[in-house]
Amino acid sequence: VKWKGKDLFDLVCRTLGLRETWFFGLQYTIKDTVAWLKMDKKVKKQILDEKIYCPPEASVLLASYAVQAKYGDYDPNVHKRGFLAQEELLPKRVINLYQMTPEMWEERITAWYAEHRGRARDEAEMEYLKIAQDLEMYGVNYFAIRNKKGTELLLGVDALGLHIYDPDNRLTPKISFPWNEIRNISYSDKEFTIKPLDKKIDVFKFNSSKLRVNKLILQLCIGNHDLFMRRRKADSLEVQQMKAQAREEKARKQMERQRLAREKQMREEAERTRDELERRLMQLKEEATMANEALMRSEETADLLAEKAQITEEEAKLLAQKAAEAEQEMQRIKATAIRTEEEKRLMEQKVLEAEMLALKMAEESERRAKEADQLKQDLQEARESERRAKQKLLEITSKSSYTSMNSSTTALPTDLPSFNLINESLSFDFKDTDMKRLSMEIEKEKVEYMEKSKHLQEQLNELKTEIEALKLKERETALDILHNENASRGNSKHNTIKKPQAQGRRPICI
Repeated sequence: VKWKGKDLFDLVCRTLGLRETWFFGLQYTIKDTVAWLKMDKKVKKQILDEKIYCPPEASVLLASYAVQAKYGDYDPNVHKRGFLAQEELLPKRVINLYQMTPEMWEERITAWYAEHRGRARDEAEMEYLKIAQDLEMYGVNYFAIRNKKGTELLLGVDALGLHIYDPDNRLTPKISFPWNEIRNISYSDKEFTIKPLDKKIDVFKFNSSKLRVNKLILQLCIGNHDLFMRRRKADSLEVQQMKAQAREEKARKQMERQRLAREKQMREEAERTRDELERRLMQLKEEATMANEALMRSEETADLLAEKAQITEEEAKLLAQKAAEAEQEMQRIKATAIRTEEEKRLMEQKVLEAEMLALKMAEESERRAKEADQLKQDLQEARESERRAKQKLLEITSKSSYTSMNSSTTALPTDLPSFNLINESLSFDFKDTDMKRLSMEIEKEKVEYMEKSKHLQEQLNELKTEIEALKLKERETALDILHNENASRGNSKHNTIKKPQAQGRRPICI
């Protein structure tokens, strides 16, 4: 409770790792105006609240960079439909303005998110800021003022300069004063005076309702002008060291990303190799199973043929024995003396029958012998088939062992300055030294950035055209309508800044 603004500000800077502390401050709202945390006052007397209009198409692009910063590269296997369901990425104003489901919004955010592949978190955050800084209301502090006629106006203070707005249009200023065209800013009581650098142009005067508002306006002017000048001066030794460290850190991160990309590629290749080896191993196992089954069938066939050949061989031997016995019987009959013709005739008949039987036996014996030889040949072929099947099984077993060894050895990669308020005079002077050069530098930076943003603008226009048909016109806010009108006319805050230089500003006194 005893902390002062500087204590809280220093804590925020340490927490975020900010070293360029002079670019930043803590902002809060008090009653109807915006204020900045004062470094020498207690925090409990001083909150954070701000609303910036963002076109629907730009909000989708910002959301895609926010997702990149949070989730890293898009992976369709991980970031499946519905993974953004719990995220609050779009303003409710944008969601209510279109007849689109959450799934439709997610589809468009994801399409852009996928294009950011390869961007690190800090790069995604930087791109986010580059888009945000071009929003019309970004960084502008608005204050209610009146001219001498009592007309209500708005004064906007930002990094570009001072801007005068119509109260109903906070997007496009009616007139702007860039910092490099202002010589002096001061106030007395409630009257605020802006003196242009060009002495031919009358001073710019207006009144605010409260004295503290004037002090806040002057404080903001001093701070923004200091930053304006700091950005255009030679870098201090500290900033040079910080930039050198930043370059080294960027190079280190780049090398780290390249290393991680190589490891990821090696891991994916190793996984593909492993899957191929596993597939090949399964194929070899199937071939081994088929060869083993063929071997078993060959062994069964060989056993059957061997048994049949043995039986046939025994039958042939038996027939041969019977044929020999028949031959002996024939010889014995021939040798028998037959005396009578009848006996002789019977004897001849028996001899003929014995010869026929012997011939039949010999033929049967020869047939059985040939069949036995054929069975022996079939058995030999079966044994040869068995030998080939065993050889095939041995080869498959050897390949399987080699594949397993290779698969085991193919391992995946491992792991894988404070704001100063001039209390006395309550004014400050802007030197006109090198103002034209600074103006040219600003313009050059802007042109370069706009060139880089050309593709981005094309994407935004494409999305705007795509979702225009789903817009609910009756739900458009005043800012939506103003933004669309400005876009159709080509008006913007930046264009307003350029107009006085192009047209030649006439003396103005408000």
